[in-house]
Amino acid sequence: MIRINAELLVPGRGQPIDDGTVILDGDKISFAGTTADAPTTPDASVTEVQTVLPGLWECHAHFAGIPRPDLLALVTEPESRRAARATVDLSKTLDGGVTSAREVGGLGLHIAPAIDDGYVRGPTIYGAGGVLTTTGGHADVHNVPLDALDHVDHFGIICDGVPECLKAVRTNLRANAKVIKVCASGGVMSEVDHPIHQQFSNEELQAIVEEAARAERGVAAHCHGKPGIMAAVRAGVTTIEHGSYLDEEAADLMFEAGTTLVPTRYVIDQLSRHSESMPRYAYEKMQEVAGHHEQALKLAVAKEVPIAMGTDIFVSGDDYGQNSREITHLVNAGMTPLEAIEAATANGPTTLGLQAPDSGQLRAGYDADVIAIDFDPLEEVTAWGNPDRVTHVWKRGRLEKNPGLVVH
Repeated sequence: MIRINAELLVPGRGQPIDDGTVILDGDKISFAGTTADAPTTPDASVTEVQTVLPGLWECHAHFAGIPRPDLLALVTEPESRRAARATVDLSKTLDGGVTSAREVGGLGLHIAPAIDDGYVRGPTIYGAGGVLTTTGGHADVHNVPLDALDHVDHFGIICDGVPECLKAVRTNLRANAKVIKVCASGGVMSEVDHPIHQQFSNEELQAIVEEAARAERGVAAHCHGKPGIMAAVRAGVTTIEHGSYLDEEAADLMFEAGTTLVPTRYVIDQLSRHSESMPRYAYEKMQEVAGHHEQALKLAVAKEVPIAMGTDIFVSGDDYGQNSREITHLVNAGMTPLEAIEAATANGPTTLGLQAPDSGQLRAGYDADVIAIDFDPLEEVTAWGNPDRVTHVWKRGRLEKNPGLVVH
């Protein structure tokens, strides 16, 4: 049994508590509340921290292990090399306070069993497997011949027409995917498509959502442009990823449908300042999208569209572990610090639809995924994004990071 006493307890959903206590019993939380109301625990190990809160949810993760922002690396880098990089990125992500990651494309689905068995450090992975894309769509590698893509793992599953879409969903379910990812619009990193254009027909999107729902899986829809957003929400997707050209009509539709936005401001902000590392076509599209995305996020916040934290970090390296900087971006878009924390914790499980686990909140019976930080997140918002400010990480009740722990 583990007892965590904190100067400030932030439950994920609800009001903060001064002088709070969280008690972990195995892989579940048995108590979370005021220290004055906490039961006595004479046999528990005790940790004193400044602020305790639920482990963070990264709802738009990629663990693909590519060394540069270029989709061509997915087919030119050996998968084993990319997996080796991804294991380091996973460890950094955990140390940054992320205990759960909804991975919407990458190697995470296949690395997850190694994490669960203790061979690799990382958050709990809820993986999508192959990203569903049309021929010439966002997850298609446009400058590689189609017949060559049949012989390499290239991130996406190309599917055209309802039967192929159903087969793609079932292929991912066969690999135990926990969510289905579909590219409902063009993208930035893909070469010849346009971010505004809708990809997949309405009938294809409907078939994908219905097939996923039969297995109680939600669908995450990559969407920049409004046509894709409207079509995906009407088809019943669980989340819209990015939402760069969201307007009032689209925001109202999402609010009415209860569709969650995962805005990924982190990657838009990060890549828009790094022209030297991106293909020219991608940088030009990023510059076009960035301003629209900033305004769309502010509109979504103002319209009270449900929002969950996701970063879209996809290039192996030091960005991993800084995932919580997205909380600062959410505050800059108009959220209160407490609302942004809720987006990063309690709202995370909802992105999985019917299979949402009891996680993201400090509540009795919930998963014992808990972190401690050395600052007051209601006052010092800019401290988010610095993994050194995360002093402790407990995942499923196991202490994964503390000030004296050296990980090899």
